Amino acid sequence: MSDGAQPYVHQSEGAEVDEVKERLRRSIRDTRNARSQRRREECAAAFAQVVEQEPVVAAARCVSVYASRPSEPGTAALLERLAARGVRVLLPVLGSGLQRDWAEYRGPDDLRERAPGRPPEPGGPTLGTAAIAEADVIVAPALAVDTDGTRLGQGGGWYDRALVEARSDVPVVVLVYPEELYDASTRPLPREAHDRRVDAVATTKEWRWLR
Repeated sequence: MSDGAQPYVHQSEGAEVDEVKERLRRSIRDTRNARSQRRREECAAAFAQVVEQEPVVAAARCVSVYASRPSEPGTAALLERLAARGVRVLLPVLGSGLQRDWAEYRGPDDLRERAPGRPPEPGGPTLGTAAIAEADVIVAPALAVDTDGTRLGQGGGWYDRALVEARSDVPVVVLVYPEELYDASTRPLPREAHDRRVDAVATTKEWRWLR
């Protein structure tokens, strides 16, 4: 069962895409913040199960994931399961502005929040922007995605820029709650020219290829 309704903002005549995106972000964040800690932990386990069982992930030797913040679809269980299987896991490291870097996941005790509101990051050495090219699968954060692969991110454009370094044949999958998957034929998400489409989505219920 879905945890909430699906908020949607119709783009009225004259409305800026950025404005529509931001209104959607606020609605989705409000719904996410309303989830209890117990429900978030249950969902994190479900996300890990769905992602790890997908054949493309099961065959991967290196996977890029993100360390989730409290309101995001949880990745702690997924990180631990991948690491236990011997998969090399890369996590994003945020520099000043939109500077991009990556570092290896070395367990939950190595993660640290370097500034309020930033996602947890590894404490080990960074590997450079090109390290993402070693990933066989990329699990990226999102607030929502539609069935055409349009991703609604947090608004900073970090992943759109970081994914330029990824191999072209590597699938990018986003984690969202079931109600955050939109039908592009009836409720397309707003998209701009620089927005990169993603290849798949994993919810607490299923993995779904989008293109």
